[in-house]
Amino acid sequence: MTAIPLAVDLDGTLILTDTLHESAVRALRSHPLQTLQIPLWLAQGKAFLKQRLANLTEFDATALPYNHDLLVWLKEQRALGRRLILCTASDRLMADAVASHLGIFDEVMASDGVNNLSALHKAAALKERFGHQGFDYAGNSADDLPVWSEARHAIVVNASTSVQRLARERGEVEKEFPSLSLNAGALPSVLRMHQWLKNLLLFIAPLAAHQAPSADLSSMLLLAFFSFSLCASAVYIANDLFDLDSDRHHPRKRLRPFASGRVSVAKGVVLFSLLLLNAFLFAIPIGSAFVGWLLFYFLLTCAYSWGLKRVVLIDCLVLAMLYTVRIIAGAAAAGISLSFWLLAFSVFLFLSLAFVKRYAELKTHADVGRDHAHGRGYWTSDAPLVQSLGITSGYAAVVVLALYLNSDAVVKLYQQPVVMWSAVPVMLFWISWMWMKAHRGEMHDDPLLFAVRDKASLLSGCAFALVLFIATRGISW
Repeated sequence: MTAIPLAVDLDGTLILTDTLHESAVRALRSHPLQTLQIPLWLAQGKAFLKQRLANLTEFDATALPYNHDLLVWLKEQRALGRRLILCTASDRLMADAVASHLGIFDEVMASDGVNNLSALHKAAALKERFGHQGFDYAGNSADDLPVWSEARHAIVVNASTSVQRLARERGEVEKEFPSLSLNAGALPSVLRMHQWLKNLLLFIAPLAAHQAPSADLSSMLLLAFFSFSLCASAVYIANDLFDLDSDRHHPRKRLRPFASGRVSVAKGVVLFSLLLLNAFLFAIPIGSAFVGWLLFYFLLTCAYSWGLKRVVLIDCLVLAMLYTVRIIAGAAAAGISLSFWLLAFSVFLFLSLAFVKRYAELKTHADVGRDHAHGRGYWTSDAPLVQSLGITSGYAAVVVLALYLNSDAVVKLYQQPVVMWSAVPVMLFWISWMWMKAHRGEMHDDPLLFAVRDKASLLSGCAFALVLFIATRGISW
């Protein structure tokens, strides 16, 4: 047991995120017009800004990404009789919520709307409260260096190498907890580069039109692919930032880089801006039609992130449209007219996949005993209806395909049109298979990503491609 109290920082130390940055993102999502006042609030002091943002948005202390190893150690220290103080530059409203949730702190010291308890101000407050070297302090950043200079011992948590070195120079380091931030090698995970596979839909319209892959066409489509991919990554980052609370309540999504706190919100904002800028720089040489569709895709995703994702049924319709827009944009990049049949087939097929995605989420929430999906407009009891709507949409896509095979367009494009009818049972099997896997609870949150890893889906895709090849080339059976 020790009589020396232990003061603990909040942002980046006890939790693997920054409450100010998260408050700003929540305000932008929930009250976008009021965020225009942020410069005015900041002009009245950083503490005032923190207080206004804290009062403007809801804050769930139970779902924060806590530093598990530090929390275990703090509980051990408290069990030994040590006095714990939560000392943070975050607003008191948030600090009190964290302290109330954890139940291990004897006292809370925080910013109060007038005084910003950071760096030198925090060092002075702790020195006045406990005296020089009358306390130990756990922190993580360069702002904590003045505090460590006044403390007896430093506990360095989740800090960079340079901060660790400077902390040792300032005083005696009692304990170190390693950095939990993701390194540069995790960039593909942050950008969700595996989702770029969806942008192969840009090539569907030229392929369906049997357009020869010339050098110019190939370069335009490749440029379009990277343009859409960068824009999609920017959108995913924005969606992850807006969805922090919902993701943290999800059994799998809580492990995402931003939800888990392993990548900071500030880095996410910077990445979003750079990706979006480069996406449109890549799009400009392709042509105004493609730029227009890329802009439409971006604005639609913004509308989805800001509110449409929480509107029952509309969310799935928007998801289906986001897939279909990729096909339309591919046609624009190739400079060809889009077939009515392809458009109709795509809308119904992607609507079915959107319902698969939502059904899988509802089933996941139901399996852990929740009665609704956090951040969505659905109750888990809606799952059977969502399943019915999705299966109906999938079979409607197959009906459109069958009607297309009876049209004059097939005769013009395929040497053996009758072979194309083999595609119908392949599609019927695949749609049914996807819903069977979803019903069994074996579906990934993203059905397209599930499909590229699922053997039955890959075999179905190969069978479909083989049918198209034989019908096109006129190879006899």
